[in-house]
Amino acid sequence: MRPSHRPAATAAAALLLAGGLAGCSLLGDDSDPSPAGGTAKGAVGAAGAASFDNAAKPVVKGTFDSPQAPGAKVDIAIMGLRVKGRLATLTAQFTPHVPGAQRINAYRLNGEHGLGTSLIDPVNLKRYVVVKDTGGKELQTDDIFTNMTNDQATPFYYTFAAPPENVKSIDVQIGSWPTFRDIPVAR
Repeated sequence: MRPSHRPAATAAAALLLAGGLAGCSLLGDDSDPSPAGGTAKGAVGAAGAASFDNAAKPVVKGTFDSPQAPGAKVDIAIMGLRVKGRLATLTAQFTPHVPGAQRINAYRLNGEHGLGTSLIDPVNLKRYVVVKDTGGKELQTDDIFTNMTNDQATPFYYTFAAPPENVKSIDVQIGSWPTFRDIPVAR
């Protein structure tokens, strides 16, 4: 593969992997709601129907200042934290409001710093960071190469080691913005 094609191929593979880990699950029955309000039908192997997380309503949201431009703001919505097996996937949405509509990404919205998204476990006094695949790539939406459209929500996914069963809610830290407290852990 030519060197100029590697970033695109790497990004595509990471998105497929992150998307697969972020929300897909195999379920034992086929009566799960689909995004359109119907039911998800169709067998996937012997395990049942496949589904994905599609939370329509955020658990919590906030609007914060952004140093990207004078008057810039960002809405951050935590859509949910779902545990499946030994992994937990945090789903969030970022909606930028940047005067002048220059190139927008989460890295720039956070003052040209990585987001460093983490879960803070107040029960066991632990901080969970995004897990990496066997190639060392973090299983998360890329905060630099994911371009955002002004005034439109962009979904972001982060995969962590799952907190223990006794943890019913967890705090979420994203970038330099205030911590989101008591996010329920769905199992």
